Amino acid sequence: MSLVAGVDLGTQSTRVVVCDADSGAVLRSGSAPHPDATEVDPAVWWGAFQEASAGLLDGVAGLAVAGQQHGLVAMDSAGTVVRPALLWNDTRSAPAATDLVAELGGPDVWAYAVGSVPVASFTVTKLRWLARHEQELADRVDSVVLPHDWLTHRLRTSGAVSTDRGDASGTGYWSPFGAQYRTDLVELAFGRPLGLPRVAEPAEVVGETAAGAVLGAGTGDNMAAALGLGLAPGDAVVSIGTSGTVFAVSEQPTADPSGAVAGFADATGRYLPLVCTLNAARVLAAVGNLLGIPLSTVDELALSAEPGAGGLTLLPYLDGERTPNLPGARGLVTGLTRGNASPANLARAAVEGMLCGLADGVDALRVVGVPVDRVLLIGGGAASAAVRALAPALLGAPVVLPEPAEYVALGAARQAAWALAGGPDPPQWTIKAAVAAAEPDRLIREIYADIRGRAADLLR
Repeated sequence: MSLVAGVDLGTQSTRVVVCDADSGAVLRSGSAPHPDATEVDPAVWWGAFQEASAGLLDGVAGLAVAGQQHGLVAMDSAGTVVRPALLWNDTRSAPAATDLVAELGGPDVWAYAVGSVPVASFTVTKLRWLARHEQELADRVDSVVLPHDWLTHRLRTSGAVSTDRGDASGTGYWSPFGAQYRTDLVELAFGRPLGLPRVAEPAEVVGETAAGAVLGAGTGDNMAAALGLGLAPGDAVVSIGTSGTVFAVSEQPTADPSGAVAGFADATGRYLPLVCTLNAARVLAAVGNLLGIPLSTVDELALSAEPGAGGLTLLPYLDGERTPNLPGARGLVTGLTRGNASPANLARAAVEGMLCGLADGVDALRVVGVPVDRVLLIGGGAASAAVRALAPALLGAPVVLPEPAEYVALGAARQAAWALAGGPDPPQWTIKAAVAAAEPDRLIREIYADIRGRAADLLR
């Protein structure tokens, strides 16, 4: 039996799973936390990987890393990191995003150039911020890589830095239409050319670890989750973690000038149109903190309240928002009366508001021509009993509840198994799941949409 390892280099932690390369069965796992921050020294990732993988990697023949998308790791000519990595959830580059969109000719031009309209999370906007705000550090920068690129390179014994098409497609300077870098956009953002990692093929072996395990190309976290779940056309994933993501596999690249859908590539040679919200599971945690109760009690309260939360609606933009693009927004509670002012209604409004934001993402995929026949619900937030109960009515499609697993790490492990075995397709791994369905609750969606629209100017 061959063993493979998958690494999830996430925002809040590093997770490692070791699997049977043939079946995908998880045999060992470990994790280690990261600081709660919007920038971090990549050395922290290396330390977390060592802690999370301690005692797990004996006998592992292949390994791949899936990482949080968009993060900017800037390095000098010696390969030394110049400053702490700017993570996807660092929104200080919002003005840079606005400037760059205008300078290239508007959202339409960007959408058809790189599949996406840049917002503050994208790497290209962070390049502009760095060039404008930290000139001395910017002058030292020779190359730029992504978090998964950096950790993969740290693991290899030799060879140049590499990335993959999935993670590269989230930079804002790699085109899924031409399958190549748009170096002109790097120069537009930074003012001069920069070294960029080679883009490896999906099943390529990009090196070896010191222990002799082959290294797969690695990919972005959402691309790895799609691979771990074995997504097929017609499937959409709603992932509720630090951020909320809605994505589906597509045979063709997509372009959405509205900016709602990012036209990414996936880890298999296809495409991964995706909608992202900055606010997901932590919305429920924040309401728990406000009420002074644990998450389990938030669930109980939400399920005890009536649908619609007695007229209380929560727009959950607690950390600004990416979709809709409101980086400076804050959360908003509306419809509050003496009659509905209860912990149960606030808990219910939090769950409904979070899910309505993600349901808007499902609708956005359909608008760009991506079919959604069912929704797979994953992520830490999917463990919430209230989320599982309310999701089928609010997401507007039958909901599949895959067995709880670390699907990003599992997808990285599947990629490692693919690199180890070779061949045109990744190995077939089976995912256990249950199905839940309910009549759509259009009224809650309509109320949420109306309030979101009327509050847009207030939230900017």
